[in-house]
Amino acid sequence: MPLMITGMTGGYHGALRINGDLARVCEERRLAMGVGSQRQALEDDSQLESYRIVRRNAPTIPVVGNIGAAQVVKGLDETAVRRLVDLVQADALAIHLNALQEAVQREGETNFKGLLKNIERLVKQLDIPVIAKETGAGISYEAAKKLSSAGVKIIDVSGAGGTSWSAVESFRGHGQNRLAKRFWEWGIPTAECVKQVADIRNMFVIASGGVRDGVDVAKAIALGAQLAGMARPMIQTLVKRGMHALFDEVDQIRKELALVMFLTGSPDIKTLREARLVQRGGGRG
Repeated sequence: MPLMITGMTGGYHGALRINGDLARVCEERRLAMGVGSQRQALEDDSQLESYRIVRRNAPTIPVVGNIGAAQVVKGLDETAVRRLVDLVQADALAIHLNALQEAVQREGETNFKGLLKNIERLVKQLDIPVIAKETGAGISYEAAKKLSSAGVKIIDVSGAGGTSWSAVESFRGHGQNRLAKRFWEWGIPTAECVKQVADIRNMFVIASGGVRDGVDVAKAIALGAQLAGMARPMIQTLVKRGMHALFDEVDQIRKELALVMFLTGSPDIKTLREARLVQRGGGRG
């Protein structure tokens, strides 16, 4: 199934169980999985097991490491990056581009100068792919072109429509962070991001940001993505209802995707990607 559980958590005591259970589900249902930011692993080693558990429970699936743009800008050296990759035995490393979140955080790190050059450096240093990943505000064609010129071949668009990290920051401030509230709905919608980024030659596109079911997965593929990514629906199901419920949720998503393929005469994912799209006015389309 062309689905990935995208990076959410790690680096605190509760993440050991969450990441362990997510990894079991991904391994058994053959899904890719990303870990949450590994920044904490750079600062102390008290919660390293919350990351290591992923590969232990999921020995064969694609696993994606994760570090923030702010850390990359600071000149994260090759030794540190390889330590993060080795920690989860990653098949790829995501660099999350959370400019909006950093900008509205009271303690945010807003120096992004030199980011593109540092991404290019990491692309050359690592023998695994580097994924450029937004965090809810989306990636435009112009930004994707620059990332492509830096050697990035995989982009997770993470467009507007899912979790708003500006909204999260407004809640952290007990509703007093006016800047975060003002930018609650900032961003490019996921569908538009996918269409734009898919126009970049040889770019592998992950569609995340508001993907909630198998129909959304099918739409993402038809718009040009190679994978769809889900985070919040997965962790909500796991935390509220348990691992068995998450297995059921993944199976339901698979059934929904399969039904869309059946109804559109798409015997495989390649055919679905080439399906003609018809947009309905006033509906979900």
